[in-house]
Order: sequence, then structure tokens, then C-alpha cells
Amino acid sequence: MATKPTEPVTILSLRKLSLGTAEPQVKEPKTFTVEDAVETIGFGRFHIALFLIMGSTGVFWLAGSLLIIGLASVIIPTIGWRWLIRVASIPGIILIVAFKFIPESARFNVSTGNTRAALATLERVAKMNRSVMPEGKLVEPVLEKRGRFADLLDAKYLRTTLQIWVIWLGISFAYYGVILASAELLERDLVCGSKSDSAVVVTGGDSGESQSPCYCHMFAPSDYRTMIISTIGEIALNPLNILGINFLGRRLSLSITMGCTALFFLLLNICTSSAGLIGFLFMLRALVAANFNTVYIYTAEVYPTTMRALGMGTSGSLCRIGAMVAPFISQVLMSASILGALCLFSSVCVVCAISAFTLPIETKGRALQQIK
Repeated sequence: MATKPTEPVTILSLRKLSLGTAEPQVKEPKTFTVEDAVETIGFGRFHIALFLIMGSTGVFWLAGSLLIIGLASVIIPTIGWRWLIRVASIPGIILIVAFKFIPESARFNVSTGNTRAALATLERVAKMNRSVMPEGKLVEPVLEKRGRFADLLDAKYLRTTLQIWVIWLGISFAYYGVILASAELLERDLVCGSKSDSAVVVTGGDSGESQSPCYCHMFAPSDYRTMIISTIGEIALNPLNILGINFLGRRLSLSITMGCTALFFLLLNICTSSAGLIGFLFMLRALVAANFNTVYIYTAEVYPTTMRALGMGTSGSLCRIGAMVAPFISQVLMSASILGALCLFSSVCVVCAISAFTLPIETKGRALQQIK
């Protein structure tokens, strides 16, 4: 039987063989981002604690409002309003000291190049959740584009941005207007057929001070009770607000609550009983709080990730403008004309209701956009 002739092995053939063999590839070191670490660590005790802390801030806001009213009812009649301010500043001082012990965001630390601090924060979260960190080196993800202020005014979002700014300004204007106007209305005692028990002029022993046009009317205990009951209204509509934004949509829900806010501002001018005034103030506080909840959710959903923080930040700036203007209407203008001040608040709410109803984008059921 014939055998197959074998090709002699030469230096040339060995060289060809060596050239045809793939060179071993150098493995790149493993890397992970903050998002990868969060996904790997998973849900656990840290997230539960974070949910309780952040979720309770709305209740710490309500509690603070109730606490300051309670302190005012005790401190102002006895040692004066200056001591109320001093006592009220104590939690803020404590909070400033506590900021030192609050860890910085891991994502922020990575973006500033402080990966060691970011890694320490993530390891702490993993330890609390009894989980493990991903393998490799923590790196910052490469973003193709960061949000710019000009993006908010791009043709795609220009109308949405302008209308959102109007709504944020109007909601803040109405919210702080209700709070400040409540004291003004109680001071003037608009309850029909009753004489104000709180119409006591506070004057000092100095004759010059007694002749000053600046004066205060002390609140009666019933006035403080009215303030407390109306403040509780800020959480009264939360269940209905949640149902509304999920079933009716963000735009329609916000336009309805803003329209109702305008209506109740006008109802404050009606001569009513003490219970009626409490009811109007209660509903107003509930409605303005619902407005804030809805517009906050809508603003966070309507912008893509690269613009979301910028959109929220600029809206918050407009919100502060509304808060700064509110005292001039609820205290200065209301001193001259209660009807004029209430009509102005109502008109702003109507404008916001129309703006909310005509928003070009409905975010109900839409996933958050990751890119523009």
C-alpha cells in the first residue's frame, strides 16, 4: 500500500507556521461605573433607609410647620417674637453641623476625579446591603454630550420649557401666598357676625413706639388652631393626587388642581363662618401642595437625562422668584385691598391651569429618556 509522501520540514515552513499563529492578546483590566456598582449591589437595607429618610422629608416639612405654629402660640404671647426666631434657628444650626457627617454622592465624586471617596461610599452601601462590589476599577462613564442651558431653549423643548417656568413660578407664588395670606386673613377676622378676639394692638411702654404706624394684632388660641388645621391639609389630597396623575395624566391633573386653587382663592373673599374659613384654607393648602407634587414629577419626566438636572434647577430658580414676590401681594397689597390681592392670586392660578392643560408633552406611561 502506497504511503503519502511527507513534505520535508524546512526553516521556511517553520517560519510560515510561526507567522500564522495568533499572538496572545493582553487582557484589558476590568472596569465598572457607579451605575454598574449600583446594579451589582442591588436593593437592600441601604435603599430602605434612604427611602424612609427621603420619603419622610415631606412629613419633616409638615412637622416643622406645625411645630413653629405651636411654638409661636407659646412664645409670642409670653417672651415675644424675637425669641421665636432665636428658637426656630436652632434646627438650622444643628443641620449645618450635621452636614459634615453626610457622605457626598458617589457619582459626583467620580465626576470630580475623587474615585477613592466614591469607592468608599459604594463599599459602605454594599456592606449595608450585605452584597459585594463588582470586580475591576471604578471609572467615570464617557458622556457624548452634557446638558446645556441652550438645550432647554431648543426648538424641541422651547414651548415646554417656557410653560413649565410659568407653572413653577405661579405654583410657588400661590403656595407662599396662601401661607402668608392665612395670617393676614385671620388677623382681619373675616368671619361674619363676630368681633375679633385677636384685635389687640401690641404697644410698648415708649410713647414713640405706641404712636408708630407699625402695629401687630395678637392671635387668639383659635387662630393658632386654624393655622394648624389648615397646615395639615398639605397631605390631605396626596392619595387623590397620586390617583389623578396616574389615571388622568400629569397635564390634566395639574390643570384641574390649579383651576380649583384659583376658585378657592376667590372663595376666601366670601363672608363665611369660622368653620367655612378653616375649610377654605384647608383646601387651599391641600391644592397648592398637590400642584407642587405634580409639576415636580412632570418636570423630572419630560426632559432627557442629559437635561433633567438643568431643567429642575432652572425651574427651581423661577420657583424662588415666585416666593419672593408673594409677600408683597399677600401682605402689602392685601392691606390695601383684600379683593384685589385674592383676585391676583386667582388670576395667576388660572394662567398656570391653562399653561398646564396646553403643555405639548404628556409624560404619563412614558419611560424616562436617556438621550436627547
